[in-house]
Amino acid sequence: MIPIPVVVCVLGGWCAVYLADTLLKSSSSLKASYEDWLLTYGLSISPFHMRWQTALFNRQFYSWGRWKPKFLYLWFSVGMVFGIVAMFGSVILLGKTLMQTLTQMLTEAPRAQNDRMLQVVVPGVNLPVSQLTYFFSAILISGVIHEVGHGVAAIREQVRFNGFGIFIFIVYPGAFVDLFTTHLQLISPVQQLRIFCAGVWHNFVLGVASFMVLFLLPAILFPFYYTGVGALVTEVAEDSPANGPRGLFVGDLVTNLQDCPVYNVEDWNSCLGDISEKSQVGYCVSAATLQQLSFPTRVYRRLDGSVECCNNSSLTDICFSYSNKLDSHLFACLPARKVIEASKVCRTNMDCQKDFVPSFCVTPSLENQTRLIRVKHPPHIDMLYVGHPMHLQYTVSLSSFVPRQNFLSIDLPVVIETFCKYLISLSGALAVINAVPCFALDVLPVGAAAAQTSFTEMALPS
Repeated sequence: MIPIPVVVCVLGGWCAVYLADTLLKSSSSLKASYEDWLLTYGLSISPFHMRWQTALFNRQFYSWGRWKPKFLYLWFSVGMVFGIVAMFGSVILLGKTLMQTLTQMLTEAPRAQNDRMLQVVVPGVNLPVSQLTYFFSAILISGVIHEVGHGVAAIREQVRFNGFGIFIFIVYPGAFVDLFTTHLQLISPVQQLRIFCAGVWHNFVLGVASFMVLFLLPAILFPFYYTGVGALVTEVAEDSPANGPRGLFVGDLVTNLQDCPVYNVEDWNSCLGDISEKSQVGYCVSAATLQQLSFPTRVYRRLDGSVECCNNSSLTDICFSYSNKLDSHLFACLPARKVIEASKVCRTNMDCQKDFVPSFCVTPSLENQTRLIRVKHPPHIDMLYVGHPMHLQYTVSLSSFVPRQNFLSIDLPVVIETFCKYLISLSGALAVINAVPCFALDVLPVGAAAAQTSFTEMALPS
Protein backbone atom coordinates (compact mmCIF):
# COMPACT_ATOMS: atom_id res chain seq x y z
CA MET A 1 0.00 0.00 0.00
CA ILE A 2 0.97 3.66 -0.39
CA PRO A 3 2.83 4.81 2.75
CA ILE A 4 0.68 7.25 4.74
CA PRO A 5 3.52 9.81 5.08
CA VAL A 6 3.79 9.93 1.27
CA VAL A 7 0.05 10.57 0.90
CA VAL A 8 0.20 13.27 3.55
CA CYS A 9 3.17 14.94 1.87
CA VAL A 10 1.52 14.90 -1.57
CA LEU A 11 -1.82 16.24 -0.35
CA GLY A 12 -0.17 18.72 2.00
CA GLY A 13 2.17 19.95 -0.72
CA TRP A 14 -0.65 20.53 -3.20
CA CYS A 15 -2.79 22.26 -0.56
CA ALA A 16 0.13 24.56 0.34
CA VAL A 17 0.79 25.40 -3.33
CA TYR A 18 -2.88 26.08 -4.10
CA LEU A 19 -3.33 28.11 -0.89
CA ALA A 20 -0.27 30.24 -1.68
CA ASP A 21 -1.50 30.73 -5.26
CA THR A 22 -4.95 31.79 -4.04
CA LEU A 23 -3.58 34.20 -1.44
CA LEU A 24 -1.19 35.87 -3.89
CA LYS A 25 -3.93 36.28 -6.49
CA SER A 26 -6.25 37.72 -3.83
CA SER A 27 -3.71 40.23 -2.56
CA SER A 28 -4.30 43.71 -3.97
CA SER A 29 -0.63 44.62 -3.66
CA LEU A 30 0.89 41.39 -4.98
CA LYS A 31 -1.67 40.22 -7.54
CA ALA A 32 -0.33 42.14 -10.53
CA SER A 33 3.34 41.31 -9.95
CA TYR A 34 2.53 37.65 -9.19
CA GLU A 35 0.45 37.22 -12.34
CA ASP A 36 3.19 38.92 -14.39
CA TRP A 37 5.71 36.52 -12.88
CA LEU A 38 3.53 33.51 -13.79
CA LEU A 39 3.08 34.83 -17.33
CA THR A 40 6.79 35.53 -17.75
CA TYR A 41 7.78 32.00 -16.79
CA GLY A 42 4.81 30.31 -18.48
CA LEU A 43 3.43 28.84 -15.26
CA SER A 44 -0.19 28.06 -14.45
CA ILE A 45 -1.56 26.50 -11.28
CA SER A 46 -4.90 24.85 -10.53
CA PRO A 47 -5.96 22.23 -7.95
CA PHE A 48 -3.62 19.22 -8.23
CA HIS A 49 -2.38 20.46 -11.59
CA MET A 50 0.64 22.59 -12.48
CA ARG A 51 2.11 23.23 -15.90
CA TRP A 52 5.00 25.08 -17.44
CA GLN A 53 5.07 26.29 -21.05
CA THR A 54 8.03 27.83 -22.86
CA ALA A 55 9.20 28.95 -26.29
CA LEU A 56 12.84 28.15 -25.48
CA PHE A 57 12.77 25.02 -27.61
CA ASN A 58 10.93 26.50 -30.60
CA ARG A 59 14.12 26.95 -32.63
CA GLN A 60 15.06 23.31 -32.03
CA PHE A 61 11.58 22.11 -33.00
CA TYR A 62 11.71 24.17 -36.23
CA SER A 63 15.16 22.75 -36.95
CA TRP A 64 13.80 19.20 -36.60
CA GLY A 65 10.64 19.98 -38.60
CA ARG A 66 12.61 21.35 -41.58
CA TRP A 67 15.27 18.64 -41.62
CA LYS A 68 15.15 16.47 -44.77
CA PRO A 69 11.55 17.24 -45.85
CA LYS A 70 11.24 14.17 -48.08
CA PHE A 71 12.37 11.85 -45.30
CA LEU A 72 9.98 13.46 -42.79
CA TYR A 73 7.14 13.21 -45.30
CA LEU A 74 7.80 9.47 -45.65
CA TRP A 75 8.35 9.08 -41.89
CA PHE A 76 5.05 10.68 -40.88
CA SER A 77 3.16 9.02 -43.75
CA VAL A 78 4.25 5.63 -42.41
CA GLY A 79 3.20 6.90 -38.98
CA MET A 80 -0.22 7.82 -40.34
CA VAL A 81 -0.74 4.31 -41.74
CA PHE A 82 0.45 2.82 -38.45
CA GLY A 83 -1.90 5.08 -36.50
CA ILE A 84 -4.91 3.98 -38.54
CA VAL A 85 -4.04 0.29 -38.08
CA ALA A 86 -3.30 0.87 -34.39
CA MET A 87 -6.70 2.48 -33.94
CA PHE A 88 -8.50 -0.77 -34.76
CA GLY A 89 -6.06 -2.86 -32.73
CA SER A 90 -6.40 -0.54 -29.76
CA VAL A 91 -10.20 -0.69 -29.78
CA ILE A 92 -10.09 -4.50 -29.90
CA LEU A 93 -7.51 -4.68 -27.12
CA LEU A 94 -9.37 -2.27 -24.85
CA GLY A 95 -12.65 -4.04 -25.55
CA LYS A 96 -11.11 -7.37 -24.62
CA THR A 97 -9.67 -5.87 -21.43
CA LEU A 98 -13.09 -4.43 -20.55
CA MET A 99 -14.74 -7.81 -21.04
CA GLN A 100 -12.09 -9.51 -18.88
CA THR A 101 -12.65 -6.92 -16.16
CA LEU A 102 -16.42 -7.32 -16.23
CA THR A 103 -16.09 -11.10 -16.20
CA GLN A 104 -13.78 -10.91 -13.20
CA MET A 105 -16.24 -8.65 -11.37
CA LEU A 106 -19.18 -10.97 -12.04
CA THR A 107 -17.41 -14.30 -11.51
CA GLU A 108 -17.24 -15.84 -8.06
CA ALA A 109 -13.74 -17.21 -8.71
CA PRO A 110 -12.06 -14.47 -10.76
CA ARG A 111 -8.90 -15.11 -12.70
CA ALA A 112 -5.61 -13.54 -11.75
CA GLN A 113 -5.02 -10.02 -13.03
CA ASN A 114 -1.88 -11.22 -14.79
CA ASP A 115 -4.17 -12.73 -17.44
CA ARG A 116 -5.02 -9.23 -18.64
CA MET A 117 -2.97 -7.61 -21.39
CA LEU A 118 -3.62 -4.17 -19.87
CA GLN A 119 -3.62 -3.33 -16.19
CA VAL A 120 -4.13 -0.11 -14.27
CA VAL A 121 -0.95 0.74 -12.36
CA VAL A 122 -1.24 2.60 -9.05
CA PRO A 123 2.06 3.47 -7.37
CA GLY A 124 2.30 1.93 -3.91
CA VAL A 125 -0.62 -0.44 -4.58
CA ASN A 126 0.44 -2.74 -7.41
CA LEU A 127 3.69 -0.94 -8.17
CA PRO A 128 6.55 -1.18 -5.62
CA VAL A 129 7.65 2.13 -4.12
CA SER A 130 11.23 1.19 -5.03
CA GLN A 131 10.24 1.29 -8.73
CA LEU A 132 8.73 4.79 -8.69
CA THR A 133 11.82 6.46 -10.16
CA TYR A 134 11.69 4.17 -13.20
CA PHE A 135 7.92 4.59 -13.48
CA PHE A 136 7.78 8.39 -13.44
CA SER A 137 10.91 8.80 -15.58
CA ALA A 138 9.49 6.45 -18.22
CA ILE A 139 6.14 8.28 -18.17
CA LEU A 140 7.82 11.65 -18.65
CA ILE A 141 10.13 10.46 -21.44
CA SER A 142 7.26 8.68 -23.22
CA GLY A 143 5.10 11.79 -22.96
CA VAL A 144 7.88 14.08 -24.24
CA ILE A 145 8.64 11.80 -27.22
CA HIS A 146 4.90 11.64 -27.95
CA GLU A 147 4.56 15.43 -28.02
CA VAL A 148 7.79 15.91 -29.97
CA GLY A 149 6.16 13.77 -32.65
CA HIS A 150 3.12 16.06 -32.77
CA GLY A 151 5.26 19.21 -32.79
CA VAL A 152 7.68 18.15 -35.52
CA ALA A 153 4.84 16.81 -37.69
CA ALA A 154 2.94 20.09 -37.28
CA ILE A 155 5.96 22.16 -38.37
CA ARG A 156 6.47 19.79 -41.32
CA GLU A 157 2.86 20.52 -42.37
CA GLN A 158 3.36 24.32 -42.04
CA VAL A 159 1.36 24.68 -38.82
CA ARG A 160 2.68 27.38 -36.50
CA PHE A 161 4.32 26.00 -33.38
CA ASN A 162 3.80 28.23 -30.31
CA GLY A 163 5.57 26.28 -27.59
CA PHE A 164 6.25 23.14 -25.62
CA GLY A 165 5.48 22.43 -21.99
CA ILE A 166 5.52 19.97 -19.11
CA PHE A 167 2.83 19.44 -16.48
CA ILE A 168 2.28 17.54 -13.24
CA PHE A 169 -1.13 16.14 -12.39
CA ILE A 170 -1.12 15.07 -8.71
CA VAL A 171 2.13 13.06 -9.04
CA TYR A 172 1.98 12.07 -12.71
CA PRO A 173 4.25 14.02 -15.10
CA GLY A 174 3.39 14.67 -18.74
CA ALA A 175 4.04 16.96 -21.70
CA PHE A 176 2.08 19.01 -24.25
CA VAL A 177 2.55 21.21 -27.32
CA ASP A 178 0.79 24.45 -28.25
CA LEU A 179 -0.13 24.80 -31.94
CA PHE A 180 -1.91 27.60 -33.78
CA THR A 181 -5.48 26.33 -34.19
CA THR A 182 -6.33 28.31 -37.33
CA HIS A 183 -3.40 26.82 -39.25
CA LEU A 184 -4.38 23.35 -38.06
CA GLN A 185 -7.92 23.79 -39.36
CA LEU A 186 -6.83 25.10 -42.76
CA ILE A 187 -4.65 22.15 -43.79
CA SER A 188 -6.07 19.06 -45.50
CA PRO A 189 -7.49 16.09 -43.51
CA VAL A 190 -4.55 13.92 -44.58
CA GLN A 191 -2.09 16.48 -43.21
CA GLN A 192 -4.07 16.68 -39.98
CA LEU A 193 -4.00 12.90 -39.75
CA ARG A 194 -0.21 12.88 -40.08
CA ILE A 195 -0.02 15.25 -37.10
CA PHE A 196 -2.57 13.34 -35.02
CA CYS A 197 -0.87 9.99 -35.62
CA ALA A 198 2.67 11.26 -35.02
CA GLY A 199 2.48 10.89 -31.25
CA VAL A 200 1.33 7.26 -31.36
CA TRP A 201 3.94 6.53 -34.05
CA HIS A 202 6.76 7.99 -31.94
CA ASN A 203 5.65 6.02 -28.88
CA PHE A 204 5.75 2.84 -30.96
CA VAL A 205 9.24 3.67 -32.26
CA LEU A 206 10.42 4.41 -28.70
CA GLY A 207 9.07 1.06 -27.53
CA VAL A 208 10.80 -0.77 -30.40
CA ALA A 209 14.08 1.07 -29.74
CA SER A 210 13.89 0.17 -26.03
CA PHE A 211 13.21 -3.45 -26.93
CA MET A 212 16.24 -3.53 -29.24
CA VAL A 213 18.45 -2.10 -26.48
CA LEU A 214 17.10 -4.71 -24.07
CA PHE A 215 17.64 -7.51 -26.60
CA LEU A 216 21.16 -6.39 -27.52
CA LEU A 217 22.20 -5.49 -23.97
CA PRO A 218 24.48 -8.55 -23.53
CA ALA A 219 26.37 -7.56 -26.69
CA ILE A 220 26.44 -3.86 -25.75
CA LEU A 221 27.86 -4.59 -22.29
CA PHE A 222 30.09 -7.48 -23.42
CA PRO A 223 33.36 -5.54 -22.97
CA PHE A 224 32.46 -4.91 -19.32
CA TYR A 225 30.17 -7.78 -18.27
CA TYR A 226 29.90 -11.43 -19.23
CA THR A 227 26.78 -13.59 -19.18
CA GLY A 228 25.80 -17.26 -19.27
CA VAL A 229 27.76 -18.31 -16.17
CA GLY A 230 25.05 -18.01 -13.52
CA ALA A 231 22.74 -15.55 -11.77
CA LEU A 232 24.50 -12.83 -9.75
CA VAL A 233 22.86 -11.86 -6.45
CA THR A 234 22.35 -8.07 -6.33
CA GLU A 235 20.09 -7.78 -3.27
CA VAL A 236 18.75 -9.99 -0.48
CA ALA A 237 15.78 -8.60 1.47
CA GLU A 238 16.26 -8.34 5.21
CA ASP A 239 13.26 -10.58 5.89
CA SER A 240 14.30 -13.11 3.23
CA PRO A 241 14.71 -16.75 4.31
CA ALA A 242 17.94 -16.65 2.28
CA ASN A 243 19.38 -13.98 4.56
CA GLY A 244 21.80 -15.40 7.13
CA PRO A 245 25.31 -16.71 7.73
CA ARG A 246 24.66 -19.79 5.57
CA GLY A 247 22.49 -17.91 3.08
CA LEU A 248 23.10 -15.77 0.02
CA PHE A 249 25.08 -12.54 -0.09
CA VAL A 250 25.35 -9.72 -2.60
CA GLY A 251 27.92 -10.75 -5.19
CA ASP A 252 27.28 -14.50 -4.92
CA LEU A 253 26.93 -16.36 -8.22
CA VAL A 254 24.16 -18.98 -8.21
CA THR A 255 24.88 -21.87 -10.58
CA ASN A 256 22.36 -24.58 -9.59
CA LEU A 257 19.02 -25.08 -7.88
CA GLN A 258 18.86 -28.77 -6.99
CA ASP A 259 19.93 -30.50 -10.23
CA CYS A 260 18.61 -27.61 -12.36
CA PRO A 261 21.47 -25.56 -13.91
CA VAL A 262 21.21 -21.76 -13.65
CA TYR A 263 22.93 -19.72 -16.36
CA ASN A 264 20.92 -16.50 -16.02
CA VAL A 265 17.94 -14.94 -14.23
CA GLU A 266 15.47 -16.60 -16.60
CA ASP A 267 16.86 -20.01 -15.61
CA TRP A 268 16.57 -19.08 -11.92
CA ASN A 269 12.88 -18.22 -12.33
CA SER A 270 12.23 -21.28 -14.50
CA CYS A 271 13.94 -23.65 -12.06
CA LEU A 272 12.01 -22.24 -9.10
CA GLY A 273 8.77 -22.60 -11.08
CA ASP A 274 9.54 -26.25 -11.88
CA ILE A 275 10.49 -26.98 -8.27
CA SER A 276 7.25 -25.39 -7.07
CA GLU A 277 5.06 -27.36 -9.51
CA LYS A 278 6.76 -30.75 -9.18
CA SER A 279 6.94 -32.95 -6.11
CA GLN A 280 9.91 -32.76 -3.75
CA VAL A 281 12.99 -34.57 -5.03
CA GLY A 282 14.83 -37.08 -2.85
CA TYR A 283 18.48 -37.80 -2.18
CA CYS A 284 20.39 -41.07 -2.46
CA VAL A 285 21.69 -42.33 0.89
CA SER A 286 23.37 -45.67 1.45
CA ALA A 287 21.79 -48.07 3.92
CA ALA A 288 24.87 -47.90 6.15
CA THR A 289 24.81 -44.09 6.23
CA LEU A 290 21.08 -44.08 6.89
CA GLN A 291 21.51 -46.43 9.84
CA GLN A 292 24.42 -44.37 11.18
CA LEU A 293 22.73 -40.96 10.97
CA SER A 294 19.16 -41.79 11.98
CA PHE A 295 18.01 -42.01 15.58
CA PRO A 296 14.72 -43.16 17.15
CA THR A 297 11.96 -40.56 17.08
CA ARG A 298 8.23 -40.26 17.55
CA VAL A 299 6.25 -39.94 14.35
CA TYR A 300 3.12 -37.79 14.20
CA ARG A 301 0.99 -36.17 11.49
CA ARG A 302 0.63 -32.46 10.89
CA LEU A 303 -2.73 -30.83 10.25
CA ASP A 304 -2.21 -31.02 6.48
CA GLY A 305 -1.61 -34.78 6.63
CA SER A 306 2.17 -34.68 6.20
CA VAL A 307 4.39 -36.55 8.65
CA GLU A 308 6.87 -35.06 11.13
CA CYS A 309 9.44 -37.14 12.97
CA CYS A 310 11.91 -34.54 14.25
CA ASN A 311 11.92 -32.20 17.21
CA ASN A 312 10.26 -28.94 16.21
CA SER A 313 13.07 -26.94 17.82
CA SER A 314 15.75 -28.53 15.64
CA LEU A 315 17.32 -26.20 13.08
CA THR A 316 19.55 -28.81 11.44
CA ASP A 317 17.47 -32.00 11.29
CA ILE A 318 14.66 -32.77 8.86
CA CYS A 319 12.24 -35.66 8.71
CA PHE A 320 12.85 -37.86 5.64
CA SER A 321 10.59 -40.57 4.25
CA TYR A 322 11.77 -43.65 2.36
CA SER A 323 10.74 -47.18 1.55
CA ASN A 324 12.28 -50.64 1.37
CA LYS A 325 11.09 -53.98 0.12
CA LEU A 326 9.16 -54.66 3.32
CA ASP A 327 7.65 -51.28 4.17
CA SER A 328 6.73 -48.37 1.89
CA HIS A 329 6.28 -45.81 4.69
CA LEU A 330 9.41 -45.43 6.75
CA PHE A 331 10.61 -42.21 8.37
CA ALA A 332 13.91 -41.05 9.79
CA CYS A 333 15.08 -37.83 11.37
CA LEU A 334 18.38 -36.97 9.71
CA PRO A 335 20.84 -34.06 9.70
CA ALA A 336 19.89 -32.32 6.47
CA ARG A 337 23.30 -31.07 5.39
CA LYS A 338 25.07 -34.43 5.89
CA VAL A 339 22.37 -36.20 3.90
CA ILE A 340 22.21 -33.75 1.03
CA GLU A 341 25.84 -32.75 0.48
CA ALA A 342 27.52 -34.87 -2.20
CA SER A 343 24.29 -36.83 -2.65
CA LYS A 344 22.64 -37.57 -5.96
CA VAL A 345 19.03 -36.42 -6.42
CA CYS A 346 16.46 -39.12 -7.06
CA ARG A 347 12.78 -39.91 -7.40
CA THR A 348 12.76 -43.64 -6.59
CA ASN A 349 15.10 -46.22 -5.10
CA MET A 350 15.96 -47.40 -8.62
CA ASP A 351 17.73 -44.09 -9.24
CA CYS A 352 20.16 -44.90 -6.41
CA GLN A 353 21.30 -48.41 -7.38
CA LYS A 354 25.00 -48.19 -8.12
CA ASP A 355 28.00 -50.48 -7.54
CA PHE A 356 25.71 -52.96 -5.78
CA VAL A 357 25.70 -50.76 -2.64
CA PRO A 358 22.26 -50.90 -0.94
CA SER A 359 20.89 -47.36 -1.08
CA PHE A 360 17.57 -45.62 -0.55
CA CYS A 361 15.97 -42.52 -2.01
CA VAL A 362 15.07 -40.44 1.06
CA THR A 363 12.61 -37.58 0.49
CA PRO A 364 12.07 -34.66 2.89
CA SER A 365 8.68 -34.95 4.59
CA LEU A 366 7.53 -31.34 4.51
CA GLU A 367 4.28 -29.41 4.64
CA ASN A 368 2.33 -28.80 1.45
CA GLN A 369 3.98 -26.36 -0.99
CA THR A 370 7.14 -26.33 1.15
CA ARG A 371 10.33 -27.49 -0.52
CA LEU A 372 13.88 -28.26 0.52
CA ILE A 373 16.12 -26.65 -2.10
CA ARG A 374 19.87 -26.96 -2.43
CA VAL A 375 21.30 -23.73 -3.85
CA LYS A 376 24.82 -23.93 -5.24
CA HIS A 377 26.81 -20.68 -5.16
CA PRO A 378 30.49 -21.65 -5.34
CA PRO A 379 32.96 -21.25 -3.80
CA HIS A 380 30.66 -20.98 -0.77
CA ILE A 381 29.04 -23.93 0.94
CA ASP A 382 25.63 -24.87 -0.54
CA MET A 383 22.64 -23.04 0.92
CA LEU A 384 19.82 -25.30 2.10
CA TYR A 385 16.52 -23.50 1.82
CA VAL A 386 13.29 -24.78 3.39
CA GLY A 387 10.14 -22.89 2.42
CA HIS A 388 7.95 -21.93 -0.51
CA PRO A 389 10.02 -21.50 -3.70
CA MET A 390 8.23 -18.26 -4.59
CA HIS A 391 9.37 -16.65 -1.33
CA LEU A 392 12.92 -17.19 -2.48
CA GLN A 393 12.10 -15.70 -5.87
CA TYR A 394 10.45 -12.58 -4.43
CA THR A 395 13.06 -11.76 -1.78
CA VAL A 396 16.27 -12.29 -3.76
CA SER A 397 17.18 -9.97 -6.65
CA LEU A 398 19.58 -11.22 -9.30
CA SER A 399 21.27 -10.17 -12.53
CA SER A 400 22.46 -12.16 -15.53
CA PHE A 401 25.44 -9.80 -15.92
CA VAL A 402 28.69 -10.51 -14.08
CA PRO A 403 31.28 -7.67 -13.98
CA ARG A 404 34.64 -8.43 -15.58
CA GLN A 405 36.35 -6.04 -13.15
CA ASN A 406 35.69 -5.50 -9.45
CA PHE A 407 35.22 -1.75 -9.80
CA LEU A 408 32.26 -2.16 -12.17
CA SER A 409 28.79 -1.77 -10.64
CA ILE A 410 26.64 -4.89 -10.39
CA ASP A 411 23.52 -2.68 -10.45
CA LEU A 412 24.09 -0.86 -13.76
CA PRO A 413 22.82 -3.67 -16.06
CA VAL A 414 19.79 -4.13 -13.79
CA VAL A 415 19.00 -0.41 -13.96
CA ILE A 416 19.24 -0.40 -17.77
CA GLU A 417 17.14 -3.57 -18.06
CA THR A 418 14.44 -2.29 -15.72
CA PHE A 419 14.27 1.14 -17.33
CA CYS A 420 13.99 -0.36 -20.82
CA LYS A 421 11.14 -2.60 -19.65
CA TYR A 422 9.28 0.40 -18.21
CA LEU A 423 9.79 2.37 -21.42
CA ILE A 424 8.43 -0.53 -23.48
CA SER A 425 5.40 -0.92 -21.21
CA LEU A 426 4.50 2.74 -20.68
CA SER A 427 5.31 3.97 -24.17
CA GLY A 428 3.27 1.06 -25.53
CA ALA A 429 0.44 1.93 -23.15
CA LEU A 430 0.42 5.55 -24.38
CA ALA A 431 0.31 4.32 -27.96
CA VAL A 432 -2.60 1.97 -27.22
CA ILE A 433 -4.68 4.52 -25.30
CA ASN A 434 -4.00 7.45 -27.64
CA ALA A 435 -4.79 5.39 -30.74
CA VAL A 436 -8.40 5.12 -29.60
CA PRO A 437 -10.58 7.35 -31.84
CA CYS A 438 -11.70 9.51 -28.93
CA PHE A 439 -11.00 13.25 -29.13
CA ALA A 440 -10.50 13.70 -25.38
CA LEU A 441 -7.75 11.09 -25.05
CA ASP A 442 -5.17 12.75 -27.28
CA VAL A 443 -6.53 16.07 -28.40
CA LEU A 444 -4.22 18.63 -29.96
CA PRO A 445 -4.64 22.30 -29.00
CA VAL A 446 -7.91 24.01 -29.80
CA GLY A 447 -7.21 27.66 -29.11
CA ALA A 448 -4.74 26.71 -26.34
CA ALA A 449 -2.32 24.00 -25.40
CA ALA A 450 -4.01 20.68 -24.75
CA ALA A 451 -2.29 18.37 -22.33
CA GLN A 452 -1.81 14.65 -22.46
CA THR A 453 -4.07 13.89 -19.54
CA SER A 454 -2.85 11.62 -16.79
CA PHE A 455 -5.28 8.79 -17.32
CA THR A 456 -3.65 8.10 -20.67
CA GLU A 457 -0.48 7.17 -18.80
CA MET A 458 -1.76 4.60 -16.29
CA ALA A 459 -2.30 1.45 -18.36
CA LEU A 460 0.61 -0.97 -18.22
CA PRO A 461 0.66 -3.82 -20.76
CA SER A 462 1.55 -7.13 -19.14
